[in-house]
Amino acid sequence: MSLGAIGHFILTPLYYAVSAVLLGWHELFSLFLPKDGGMSWVLSIVGLTVVIRAALIPLFVKQINASRNMQLIQPKVKELQKKYGHDREKLAQETMALYRESGTNPFASCLPLLVQSPIFIALFRLLDQAAKNNTANGFMTKPQAQSFGGATLFGHVPIKDTFLHNGGLTSVQILAAVLVVAMTVTTFTTQRQLMTKNMPAGAMSGPYAQQQKMLLYVLPVVFAVGGIAFPIGVLCYWTTTNLWTMGQQFYVIRRNPAPGTPAFEAKQKRDRAKGITATDPASPEVAGPTEAPEQPRPPRQQPKRQSKQQRKRSGGNRPGGKPGATPTGDDDEGTSEGKTA
Repeated sequence: MSLGAIGHFILTPLYYAVSAVLLGWHELFSLFLPKDGGMSWVLSIVGLTVVIRAALIPLFVKQINASRNMQLIQPKVKELQKKYGHDREKLAQETMALYRESGTNPFASCLPLLVQSPIFIALFRLLDQAAKNNTANGFMTKPQAQSFGGATLFGHVPIKDTFLHNGGLTSVQILAAVLVVAMTVTTFTTQRQLMTKNMPAGAMSGPYAQQQKMLLYVLPVVFAVGGIAFPIGVLCYWTTTNLWTMGQQFYVIRRNPAPGTPAFEAKQKRDRAKGITATDPASPEVAGPTEAPEQPRPPRQQPKRQSKQQRKRSGGNRPGGKPGATPTGDDDEGTSEGKTA
């Protein structure tokens, strides 16, 4: 069996999954857009991206938790490196034990990318084969493959063309360049946002930070170099998924930042500001009841000791008491004293 046949066998289930979602969106957009137009197909690719990324949200949560745990245990990793730096085998054993104790999986941060890669390849092959020889894969019919492969944006930009292979159309190169730049910028912004906002100071010099710094500059270059060979339709998919990742990460970092990070401090400032605004009577919005700051209690003064005669005289000044009235106990004591006298 040839290598191409093996690849086709592996990708066949993905062809059906990708084409099912893609055709479902296409049927929806065809209700108000030209069925064979490039806009209906490109919007279908965007819809496919949304469905895939929504399905990957649990993996994204695992990725965020794994990245956070990796950041928080970096001080302990440094301690292990100082202690076992001379013994690489012992260092590896102790590091893996630390990962197990903290529930950290260093490979979880790659899960969304690893899962998306086969889907990306399936979409690329689906579009490429439909464009080159009108080959239908998955649930696509031959007329749908012809429509997909021959669709054009803005009337003259085929979504099957690339920056390198564009049939001499400058418009294809311009649109491809814009999408490649968008892919590169969103990738760089997402990675930089993670490093500058959601990494504690103690983790900025560890091996994990060095890995993140490397990815910060390597991934955009990879996307830029590889993007010039991607069809317009595939570039639309990857740009959309990068925008989703950037927005999703921004939301998570803003709402649930890692402790000890700049994002965590910014969230505390926002929370304090909301509390001040809520108690401001001039504010048009009230965030809800807030507890007033507890005032320090004055020291309790102990009553001075009084003699029996003083207690008798003060009894008449008590609320509800009659002038000259004395407590029963004092009266008894006075009577007994009189009798004794």
